[in-house]
Amino acid sequence: MENLVIPGNQVIKGKIEVSGAKNAAVAILPASIIAGPKVYIDNIPEIDDVSTLLNILESMGVDIRRRGRNSLEIDSSKMREKSTLSYGMIKKLRASSYFMGSLLARFGYAEVPAPGGCELGPRPIDQHLKGFAALGADVNMENGIVKLKAKKLKGAKIYLDVVSVGATVNIMLAAATAEGRTVIENVAKEPEVVDVANFLNAMGASVRGAGTDIIRIDGVKDFYPASHTIIPDRIEAGTLLMAAAATGGELLLQEVIPTHLEAPIAKLKEMGFDITTTLDTVEVKGCQDLQPVDIKTFPYPGYPTDLQALGMVLLTRAPGTSVITENVFESRFKHVDELKRMGANIKMEGKAAIVEGGKPLNGAPVRVADLRAGAALVVAGLIANGETVLSGIEHIYRGYEKLENKLSKLGIVIYHENKNKRKNFSQKY
Repeated sequence: MENLVIPGNQVIKGKIEVSGAKNAAVAILPASIIAGPKVYIDNIPEIDDVSTLLNILESMGVDIRRRGRNSLEIDSSKMREKSTLSYGMIKKLRASSYFMGSLLARFGYAEVPAPGGCELGPRPIDQHLKGFAALGADVNMENGIVKLKAKKLKGAKIYLDVVSVGATVNIMLAAATAEGRTVIENVAKEPEVVDVANFLNAMGASVRGAGTDIIRIDGVKDFYPASHTIIPDRIEAGTLLMAAAATGGELLLQEVIPTHLEAPIAKLKEMGFDITTTLDTVEVKGCQDLQPVDIKTFPYPGYPTDLQALGMVLLTRAPGTSVITENVFESRFKHVDELKRMGANIKMEGKAAIVEGGKPLNGAPVRVADLRAGAALVVAGLIANGETVLSGIEHIYRGYEKLENKLSKLGIVIYHENKNKRKNFSQKY
């Protein structure tokens, strides 16, 4: 496996466009099979999770054609009703669970292995299955495979016990063809949920209320060819903003929706950074007098758990005590030991991390444990003294489109190392 080698004390400067949202794309691709007619999807990020989903779709008999680097034509009119989904592919990503809802909506039948993805602690699918059962599906789990069957799906009132993006989307997919009205309460409000709803509506579905506490779906039978452009990735945008802030640089993000970033932008301003926004841009400028802040992760519109690790790296630069409380996932502090290896002063107390900032980090060999921790360790390498070597970098490619490419365009030097041979990644661009 390759490693990333990052020389320290680098500064980000420049402007860059944000890619399409990973968390929207990985739900919209499974949703595309509900319709049958062709759909056209633009702004699809080139990431490993998308590649895995496309391989799964093709294994089911779906015809996929590229219409450009980030555009696809998807024709599921001739897909097989009872496809055997490969456990080897399904286990690679959490979003494979969305095939439960889409296959149930299309055929009234689905057999899907339990999904995989980053190990962030318990992420049960009980709320997904509760919703399917409420819609009239028989739900069984055999040998790690979720089996769903329904003669006819019927609308129902469903209250989610916990706010869950996955359950919200999955139930929304299944309810798209259910007879009558489905009302889902206590739903996730993330922009990616809204984007999936907009895609379904473009195909002829009737989904109302996405982005609020209650979503109402009136089931329909007929779907139509549709086109849809995926929203910009707010997590990639937040990652790049915090990377630029941490290095003391200046960055102009283009093709972004600033309102999706209100919580992280508020924290950057609280730390002392100068942030300027327009309708579709965000600009950050470095700050020398950094202030410690407290961060608490919550579902949208709160501070995103996906930017928790990035916030921690940034706070190692701020003199004083900062506290980060993780309220979404139980096991999302695996990057802490790696940052401590680099000299960070971080203490754990339950679900809180206490960061004593102001002390420089030092380059070290570190291992990436999950997608967002990988991006955080890249940024840690940029601000450290000396050289940082990252292993386990395959996690990064699951959700960031050509991260090294984008950083190289912003003046950063990164090397790929394989069997002690190094290649300057920035020389490609």
